[in-house]
Amino acid sequence: MSHPYKRKIRFLQVKGTHREIGQQIGEQCKQEIHHSIQTAQSLIDVLCSELQMDWNRATLQAKKYLPYVDEYYPQYLEEIRGIAQGSQSSLEEIFTLNAFEGIVMDRLHLSKCTSFAINQERSANQHVLIAHNEDWFPDDEADVYIVKAEVEDEPPFLAMSYGGLLPNIGLNAAGIAQCCDTVYPIEKRIGIPRVVVGRAVLGARTISEAIERAISPHRAAGYNHLIAHEIGELYNIEVSAGNFSILYGQAGAIAHTNHYLSTKMQLLEEESEQLIGSHVRYNRAMRLIQGVEYHDLFSLQAIQRDHVNYPFSICCHATQSQNPYEREKTICAMVMDLTARTLYFAWGNPCENLYYPFSL
Repeated sequence: MSHPYKRKIRFLQVKGTHREIGQQIGEQCKQEIHHSIQTAQSLIDVLCSELQMDWNRATLQAKKYLPYVDEYYPQYLEEIRGIAQGSQSSLEEIFTLNAFEGIVMDRLHLSKCTSFAINQERSANQHVLIAHNEDWFPDDEADVYIVKAEVEDEPPFLAMSYGGLLPNIGLNAAGIAQCCDTVYPIEKRIGIPRVVVGRAVLGARTISEAIERAISPHRAAGYNHLIAHEIGELYNIEVSAGNFSILYGQAGAIAHTNHYLSTKMQLLEEESEQLIGSHVRYNRAMRLIQGVEYHDLFSLQAIQRDHVNYPFSICCHATQSQNPYEREKTICAMVMDLTARTLYFAWGNPCENLYYPFSL
């Protein structure tokens, strides 16, 4: 058995049309996709009485979102169809995974994920660096992978995903990078699922196109999209179903966790008292960023390993609850060197695992 500190993530290389890259992902990650479907079904089984929903009803709810994707982003619906075909799953199962946050997660208020970035002003080698800790259910950690994709009508991209989800956290050859952090608006509706909106941003060629895609018409709700460009432009795009706020990175740095930062969006936040941990992580990340004049890969990785407010720290270890939906941990961490088009990736908690480079 390999040493746990040296686990290396599954790396996929796919090329072709949207349907073809989805199919290739499905074929290469068939086992992981089936496991992620089982994990989602198990979670709904546990929450059946609380959600008043079983898996069959969840798939019926997901179907309501599908026409919006078909109308506005048919190319990404093709990717979903390809994933289903390649993994020998049903379209309903894969689409339900991609609409899962809107159907289920908005009711649970898991606070998860920490993202931050610095540009040339704060970089030791004048590179633009973006970091993200992905906090999620520990059962999904086994299903994580990195994909390098060459799509016929979009810039090539390098991204992280897991199970049957469309990839949306990564960087592309046009010099755009994105991290997504869940936020909790009171404004929600049937529309384009957040994961699909995030995938659309990863296909953008310019900063304005990336922002426009983050606020796509008829979106179901929204993430915070931390978007960076290779020339050093840094943005947080805080989104709900009907509103958004654009925050520009000042003094060469930017960060976000799971609560709204803009006054406008704070008025639309649901049950803010449940997001105290998000405030703690944000403040801690900003303090650590400001505590170093010029950052590099290693200083950002040190922030990702931080354990202040453990287990609900930036490096999250909150896995002890008896309730499956209250368990969360950092299932992976990444630092993207956008200037060098390289993604450094740690599978699992970054305090326990090495970072490996993947180049676009």
